[in-house]
Amino acid sequence: EFVAVIEDLCSPEKSKDIRCAILTGEGKGFSAGGDFGFLRDRHADTPDNNYDVMRAFYQRMLSIRKLPVPTIAAINGPAIGAGFAIALACDMRVVAKDAALGITFVNLGLHPGMGSTFFLSSIVGPQLAARLALTGEVIKGEQAVALGLALSSHENGEACLNHANEIALKISKAAPVAVRTTVKSLRSMQEVERGGLDRALMREADAQAQCYNTQDLIEGIRALEEKRPPEFKFK
Repeated sequence: EFVAVIEDLCSPEKSKDIRCAILTGEGKGFSAGGDFGFLRDRHADTPDNNYDVMRAFYQRMLSIRKLPVPTIAAINGPAIGAGFAIALACDMRVVAKDAALGITFVNLGLHPGMGSTFFLSSIVGPQLAARLALTGEVIKGEQAVALGLALSSHENGEACLNHANEIALKISKAAPVAVRTTVKSLRSMQEVERGGLDRALMREADAQAQCYNTQDLIEGIRALEEKRPPEFKFK
């Protein structure tokens, strides 16, 4: 459904009428991340097939990058793992102050995916990206602003979305061709500075395929289900 909406917005009929796109979550959460059933299926599969599965998955979920207009993630609630990665793929982020955010893959026994290694280092630099990706640290909205991961924090999800709409309204009053070409230039600079998103996605898919084959992944899933710290064995 997500991909279908993006493809519809990219169609010539719809695209010409769009000035900005806002991505937010339904209800109180933005996106809580992975599906344990999907992860177990990957553990049972082969590394070669898992590489192909993840490449296709990334392509679908990061299709928001195909939109020719600015994208704003209004992070109204928890955004964990792949959910936060989608927010990082947007051009801008605003966040509810109590929203929990984290690239928590390593605490599950998995290499970060969904372009998170690419976007993190592009947004906050290599050192802070290393801290967040290697510890799986979960932060709140106000801290995300202090670290440069979001533009502003707001009292709740509604206020967060309202501010995103205010930014979108300002963008909508600017010259459309100028805005779209500027978006393209800004995204191209990320590609130049970080060696290309596609290259990063290839690396992430390969690394995740290796991690799916480990017992540590299963331990990470069980620990989350049982609400206890994982005991990883390097297996």
